[in-house]
Amino acid sequence: MKKFKLAIVGATGLVGQTILKVLEEKKLPISDYSFFASSRSKGKKICFLEKTYIIQELTEASFNEGFDFAIFSAGGNVAKKYAPIAVSKGCTVIDNSSYFRMDSNVPLIVPEVNAEEIKHHHGIIANPNCSTIQAVVSLKPLDEAYEIKRIVYSTYQAVSGSGYKGVLDLQNGIYHYDNSKSILENQDGNYALQKFSFPIFSNCLPHIDIFLENGYTKEEEKMIQETRKILKKPNLKITATTVRVPIFNCHSEAINVEFEKDFDLEDLKNKLKNSNGIMVKDCIEKEIYPTVLDANNQDKVLVGRIRRDFSVPNGINLWVVADNLRKGAASNAVQILEKLLCVKIPC
Repeated sequence: MKKFKLAIVGATGLVGQTILKVLEEKKLPISDYSFFASSRSKGKKICFLEKTYIIQELTEASFNEGFDFAIFSAGGNVAKKYAPIAVSKGCTVIDNSSYFRMDSNVPLIVPEVNAEEIKHHHGIIANPNCSTIQAVVSLKPLDEAYEIKRIVYSTYQAVSGSGYKGVLDLQNGIYHYDNSKSILENQDGNYALQKFSFPIFSNCLPHIDIFLENGYTKEEEKMIQETRKILKKPNLKITATTVRVPIFNCHSEAINVEFEKDFDLEDLKNKLKNSNGIMVKDCIEKEIYPTVLDANNQDKVLVGRIRRDFSVPNGINLWVVADNLRKGAASNAVQILEKLLCVKIPC
């Protein structure tokens, strides 16, 4: 069996580290791994598959080694510069940044939803936004059955989605919490914030990424536009409010959907239960519903609190939870890699 060479770009970040963990869980036909990062991480050692690797600085010559595939998790500027160089050397790139997502020549892939689009790539495949991934996994089977008319997203996103500095802000907030104060007194936080404009501990921030001229944040705009592209519904009515919450890992989403067609609630639940990548946790009599503790460190998208929206003719409410570092980034990228390998080596 042929073996392949894989480059990991951005190996030292939260997503990069999670990619390594997911790859260790898989038995992929990869014979050679190389790990790249910025000059700040050059020379660092990482342990992977019982071997020690040295982090290399990413340069324009890095892809002269003849890689078959590369997974990028180093931000849009790095992807913009280096992904085309990798492609020019015969490497297929899976990019986790937002840079290529809305490029009409770049497929935006969630394998449970639109794996068939992978074959249309021209060297680069985009990994969607973490909050978009878990949403469309739950929405795709419902769109096929009942035809989605409108979506309202309300998200509750963990600090791990903002990187190490966001996690540090939450850790520092917990560490500096003053137990002598009443809960009615403000915790002004006598520590330097690394990521957020305001303390995240004991707080919620309706501000993820930059604000746009239309009043939305870039995160909200990503969810709207990426959902339309993945579901192939360019005119789908969608609105979104995305909120950073004091949770370390796993995003939660309240999704309100209006369909063109009526539905039987039990049939709808069964469609979700029978769909790839979804675990339904929905029994209010036993207080069973998805939580971040259920979703942490797994790849399933958890769906619960499934109930009619009686304010519109064909409406439904869903509570959707997933591990944003795994299914929302690393695992989705590795799933795409697995699909590419199946083309090279028929599964």
